[in-house]
Amino acid sequence: MPRKLPFRVIHVSGQDESYRAAELNYHSPLTKGWQSSRYCLYPQDIVIQLENRSRLRKIQILSHQYLIATKIEFFVGDVPDEQLQDLENARYTRLGYVSLSDNEKTGYKARELKSVHVDAIGLYLKLNIHKNHINKYNIYNQVGIIAINVIGDDIRRPTDLTDPDVYLDPDKRKAIEADPSLEGLYNKPDFISPLDDLAFDMYQDPEIAGIIRKLEKKKQEAVLQERFEYAKKLKAAISELQKVGEKLGKYEVEKRQAVENEDYDKAKLRKVQMDEYRLQVYKELNLPDLLETSGSRHPQVIDLEPIRQATPPRLQEISYRTPPQTPPPRTPYDERPLPAMKNFTKRHVKPTDLAKDFIPPPVPEEEDPAPSETNTGITGEPEPMGEKELREASYAIDAFGEPLVSKAYSKTWSYREDALLAVYKHVQESSVSAKEECRNLLKATIFLIKRAIDDKVYSVFKAGLHLLRMILTEYIPKHKLTKQDTIYAVEKTMPNLLHKGGDTAQRNREDAKNFVLEEASLMEVKPTNIVPHECTKPIKLSLAPRQAQTQCEIVEALYLKLGIKSNTGLTVENLMQFCVTALGHNSDKVREVAERIIKDLYKEVRDPVKDYLPPDNEKTRKITLYRQLFEYFDKVDGKPTKTDVKRKRADDERKKQQEIDMLQQQLQQLKDMAAGKQPIDESVLENKKGAPRRPSIASKKMVGTSLHPSLV
Repeated sequence: MPRKLPFRVIHVSGQDESYRAAELNYHSPLTKGWQSSRYCLYPQDIVIQLENRSRLRKIQILSHQYLIATKIEFFVGDVPDEQLQDLENARYTRLGYVSLSDNEKTGYKARELKSVHVDAIGLYLKLNIHKNHINKYNIYNQVGIIAINVIGDDIRRPTDLTDPDVYLDPDKRKAIEADPSLEGLYNKPDFISPLDDLAFDMYQDPEIAGIIRKLEKKKQEAVLQERFEYAKKLKAAISELQKVGEKLGKYEVEKRQAVENEDYDKAKLRKVQMDEYRLQVYKELNLPDLLETSGSRHPQVIDLEPIRQATPPRLQEISYRTPPQTPPPRTPYDERPLPAMKNFTKRHVKPTDLAKDFIPPPVPEEEDPAPSETNTGITGEPEPMGEKELREASYAIDAFGEPLVSKAYSKTWSYREDALLAVYKHVQESSVSAKEECRNLLKATIFLIKRAIDDKVYSVFKAGLHLLRMILTEYIPKHKLTKQDTIYAVEKTMPNLLHKGGDTAQRNREDAKNFVLEEASLMEVKPTNIVPHECTKPIKLSLAPRQAQTQCEIVEALYLKLGIKSNTGLTVENLMQFCVTALGHNSDKVREVAERIIKDLYKEVRDPVKDYLPPDNEKTRKITLYRQLFEYFDKVDGKPTKTDVKRKRADDERKKQQEIDMLQQQLQQLKDMAAGKQPIDESVLENKKGAPRRPSIASKKMVGTSLHPSLV
């Protein structure tokens, strides 16, 4: 199976002293990459040597954000068998080239990742880098490459029959031994692990990346051994560690930037945060147990001490077997812009993100003040806001300032979360006394809360709920604002909460529903009855099923909790109008909740409920939904349902028919005995005499019948 191939740069035609080619040997968030010398001659060459002769399957190049080459050519080199493995003896074959975007559309704020699928065998890979794109930032006409990644298979002679990759018959094995160039071409699935992708190492803390690879290997082994519970735990741990690795990588970059700016207090703070966060995660995940370091047949010991290096060496690659998978359709190359590492703290990119990220070009930045224990956690500057966003957020900018609001609009979730925490602290400690200023601050805060509730990141959503709870329980009472201000806060945020109830993540739906119910019981909110009023607005029939179901469940919980007898905001009218509309929804789960509300309401008020339903007649009862409701009403009223009446009538008819059949049978026997067709049966005569007479039937049947003389 293809994997990341280790290599080292053995030749470069030129390099900047601050950005040497040796940087390409390592992949980490701290990698600076290679840059050509100033005013160099083109084309520039870079030659890398693989550890072993390999079959190349994929080549990845991460270009600089503004030192961009117009074109890069690829050559694979190999040495004939009879010659020494030396660069001078290499013979190169041209594979092709890729063209790079001039990056003008992104404002030179994104890096371009080129992924080229190839199929070539060799020991060397040469990059022929052509002249640069001209732009205002590239004043020395340089080109730069941040990272190179090579994925492929090692080629080895398959003489070891215990090797799991060798499943060849003797004839094919002889052919491979006769032609070494065919080695490695059989039984090699094309699946490439996401952990071998260049984006993974460039944005993951190296130590965490190594742990993830070990856990991934353990997961594959557990699947082969059918230890599915263990595999499930490993999968969850890997997912969590990927988030942790990205955050630690961001902290590492921030720490290095602080050192470069000689802001050692900030660097120290970041180092302490990293160490504490790392150890906390290791403890929570219980890594020794996940790695089975104390009871496994193949223990893997991992050092949990947070020891870091400025430029960590390439971690040992872990190869593992997976069941063959169908490879995705191949394309000439992938184009994936990745954010600039110098400004990595301004963006948060997942390893598998394919979308373009926008990061300002490197410009002198103002030195941040040294963080303190009361710092809100907001550091650095996010991407600038556009004109539309500035107009939209003008109210919030007036209240909190553009720097903080720009963080709330950032594409990086951690900045959005930090912005909400800063707003929380600012509002909580606000000492404004003028009512108008208090209301302005309230409106600005509600605007940011609405955005937070709609946020896809769970932590940002939760921060928005905490902020809204504080507004309703602390800020409004503290500044003695009116009921209208409370109604404004709830009325503006309720549509966002109800919309969150249709989220695909269950915890988001549950948190939104629980907060609405909690909100309805708050001392400041309950007297206004605004929550029941907003929730019982009839839903649209085109509303998404999950959102409609959640809203119906909220209304049901409000009814069971508040009732309709006192001044709760719930009445028979608004409940029934809501439920009747919900009964027309195309989702059965929505209709079920609405039915439950109607049934519970009928138990309490009886007949007024029927005023909002269609008339109770045969035509209406043909509809299953209404038939079930009306039958339930009859049952509650102690009346036999029409189904019970029909069943009783059918039972009576069946008994009557049985009696008729019995009498007809006895009559036929009497006729047979009178005609001498069968001997006289005394029991029949006795039954006949003792049988109840039905004049309407027996007399009619006996007309014209004569008895045998012997029976007289």
